[in-house]
Amino acid sequence: MKPIIFDVDTGIDDALAMAYALNSPELELLGFTTCFGNVSVEEATRNTLVVLEKVGKRIPVYQGAEQTFRRGEKKHSAKHVHGEDGLGNTLKSDPIVKAEIGFAPDFIIEQVKNRPEEITIISVGPLTNLALAIEKAPEILPLIKEVVIMGGAVNVPGNVTPYSEANIKSDPDAADYVFSSGLRVTIVGLDVTMKTLLPVSKLGEWRATGLESAHFFADITKFYMDKYEAFYPGIGGCALHDPLAVGVAIDSSFVETEAMNVKVVLEGEEVGRTVGNFVAEPKIHVCTKVEADRFLDHFLSRVI
Repeated sequence: MKPIIFDVDTGIDDALAMAYALNSPELELLGFTTCFGNVSVEEATRNTLVVLEKVGKRIPVYQGAEQTFRRGEKKHSAKHVHGEDGLGNTLKSDPIVKAEIGFAPDFIIEQVKNRPEEITIISVGPLTNLALAIEKAPEILPLIKEVVIMGGAVNVPGNVTPYSEANIKSDPDAADYVFSSGLRVTIVGLDVTMKTLLPVSKLGEWRATGLESAHFFADITKFYMDKYEAFYPGIGGCALHDPLAVGVAIDSSFVETEAMNVKVVLEGEEVGRTVGNFVAEPKIHVCTKVEADRFLDHFLSRVI
């Protein structure tokens, strides 16, 4: 089993990615860490605990950054995509279980030191928690096996501006710090995630199982798909952004990558843009192609 720390800003596709990971025997989930992004960090923590309850799992959850790495800004502006509660406006009660005592970056540091060169960090929100961890304890850099992130748009347009993808745009300083750190990073960005599609027809199949958890995931995903239909008329489903990062952590053969140096634009109109080149170090593994159908089948076999 591959030991995983899963860093989330839990909205709808984060929830789907969580279920996929939790139902994958290849992965050992050591804990979830939460960050601002789709919603506030407090809401992301609550939503993470809600999803764990829905799938009947008990995994530690540690709350993390509430504001950006360098600028001290609080950014959580995706409620127009994920709903006011971040879960498609389905939330009816708070989770029973509470988050652990402790700060997410400290949990990352502790776990990496306990299991050197073993842990994969999957990050599907802003990279603030990881940036804070390596700034506080740079000695963990050689101890982290790899980092798989959902973020960026190296060879394609962004999704929040013509240049920028949402996770990177939310904290460009943190992303640039991580990309420049020398960590082994795989970027699962819009270059590949926008080539995945969960068809709307699958939601009926989920509901037909009669499982409460399946109804929950169908309800939140229907909200997400409705937003997709408004943005991309006729698409008939939604992209599986965060789940693809989990898929790559399980089986890297779902994608093809190119090794590039990646820098993040930190100021001006193009802030948050991920710029790749083939000249300088360090090299980041940028996903450029995806076996979308094979990945979708794998995701569907696990998520419900």
